[in-house]
Amino acid sequence: MPKDADNRIPEHDLYLFNNGKLNRAWRYLGAHADDVGTRFAVWAPYAKEVGVAGEWNGWKGHRSPLQKRGTTGVWEGYVAGVGKGSTYKYELIDSLGELRRKADPFGFRMELRPETASIVWPLEGYAWGDAEWMEGRGEREGPMRIYEVHLGSWRKGLDYLELAEELVEYAAKLGFTHLEFMPIAEHPYDPSWGYQVCGYYAATSRFGTPQELMALVDAAHRRGLGVILDWVPAHFPKDAHGLRTFDGTHLYEHEDPRLGEHKDWDTVIFNYGRPEVVNFLRSNALFWLEEFHFDGLRVDAVASMLFRDYSREEGEWIPNKEGGREDLDAIAFLTGLNELIHEEVPGALMIAEESTSFPGVTADDGLGFDLKWNMGWMHDSLALFEKDPIYRQFHHDRLTFALYYAFKERYLLPLSHDEVVHLKKSLLSKMPGDEWRQRANLRLLHAWQLAHPGPSLLFMGGEFGVADEWNDNGELDWPRSKEEDYAAIATLVKDLNAMAREHPCLYELDHDWHGFEWIDFSDAKRSVITFLRWSKNKKEGLLWVFNFTPVVHEGYRVGVPHSGKYTELLNTDATHYGGSDVGNLGEVVSEPVKANKRDHSVLVTVPPLAAVAFKVPRAPRGRKS
Repeated sequence: MPKDADNRIPEHDLYLFNNGKLNRAWRYLGAHADDVGTRFAVWAPYAKEVGVAGEWNGWKGHRSPLQKRGTTGVWEGYVAGVGKGSTYKYELIDSLGELRRKADPFGFRMELRPETASIVWPLEGYAWGDAEWMEGRGEREGPMRIYEVHLGSWRKGLDYLELAEELVEYAAKLGFTHLEFMPIAEHPYDPSWGYQVCGYYAATSRFGTPQELMALVDAAHRRGLGVILDWVPAHFPKDAHGLRTFDGTHLYEHEDPRLGEHKDWDTVIFNYGRPEVVNFLRSNALFWLEEFHFDGLRVDAVASMLFRDYSREEGEWIPNKEGGREDLDAIAFLTGLNELIHEEVPGALMIAEESTSFPGVTADDGLGFDLKWNMGWMHDSLALFEKDPIYRQFHHDRLTFALYYAFKERYLLPLSHDEVVHLKKSLLSKMPGDEWRQRANLRLLHAWQLAHPGPSLLFMGGEFGVADEWNDNGELDWPRSKEEDYAAIATLVKDLNAMAREHPCLYELDHDWHGFEWIDFSDAKRSVITFLRWSKNKKEGLLWVFNFTPVVHEGYRVGVPHSGKYTELLNTDATHYGGSDVGNLGEVVSEPVKANKRDHSVLVTVPPLAAVAFKVPRAPRGRKS
């Protein structure tokens, strides 16, 4: 920890903290051990007294008092004989004389629930082996195929080091490009899935030490996988040892419940207008990216941050100073956060889980995120797939509507944990019909996600078609994953991931109209959709044909860009994917027959509940696509 000649935090750094500009505050506040003892520092401006209670003093905080640093609100002190592994809490006497015991907001480790104390734990000591990955992180081009994981229920009982072997190898073999971990900052309540955080700087002890988490990220990097962390700056829980009423006042949160409480989650909202709170969160984002080498943050519940009336009735919220419903402080926080991350950690991704039509979420002159979850695409697609195919013709717009706005933001297509829990059923079980049709529909959905413009995310289990919805207290149905019909779905996902890597047209222009071209979106009666995906300058193209019913269409005419042989690269109805093997025998040759307002066309056999992709041949000399 940087210190001045008196072994204290320098005055200038405390000034920066009070003004929201100490970007790496974890290096100063919290518990920092050396060979002799530990220096503690905590922000508690309205406390009358602050001490550190721990095993060494019989949990009597007055025996290890801290001193207040002027008007900064920071209390600081050195305790000899206390080192790595010591448990502690801050003991505060608030303005009313009441005693509070709080975990360290900047603590690097915490006890495993139900215990709630912080643990002195230096972050040094891990020897990283991912230098090559880190150096090239901002320069890599390619697709983004994310595998979202809840570490506690992917395979029950694994720790960080075991996950570094089993999870990393599994995801790499299936060809995913990134892992995304659901929140792993310390949280006392398992069913919150990590979204109710009490230890923002503490990697959960459920799976091991901070250094062992580093080893997991390192292993992923050395295997060619990026790692994204689900991060929760929108709210925090009311647990007594946490941030709420930290020093007897509403220090981190708003005092007025119309500004400071989320009724949906029974949590409280950060006060983004307070510089020290902004400092706490900005530093926390940098902390995970720098200390643990995460490649990006998926920022949870952004919509709830942007609007003061989020999930509130009339009279339950307060307009901003301009009379509007936007939270201007939160908007300023998010904008500044993205600017900071892009400046300090080149190549790191900032991804917004944002479900409204708030403008400019990914615009450089807007909030500045790199990507935004496309919740509309997800809801519309699943709503269509859940319907019996006989009715899909009446809901054809569910498939096409997302393309009206697909390039207004830089969108990511999620099939996340939220869609396979709380009686929503697994992806497979959402599908209508018998088991064969359910699996065919799931294969079709996977292809639909790949072919649609935008990077993608798939929650664990969807890759082989788990039948049961996600249970955070269980594990994936691994025995079923080995059964032929389900292993075939995983084979398809693996091949789709390989296609994404091998064909630039599937990623180069994900956020640009030049990468997408409709052939026909109007054949609602037969529930067939056809379009083209193009790479830059149309150097490469793929023709996609989708059939959302179990009816085989033989001799289906599709307009094509130009004459030539169109080679079949993918058929989700192939036998090795568990299909019926209806297809086009390798390639189809165009004819000079007009179709879909084009001079040339091909006749294809469209398999049932399936997607087929053809490689577009090079245009004949003298012609442009």
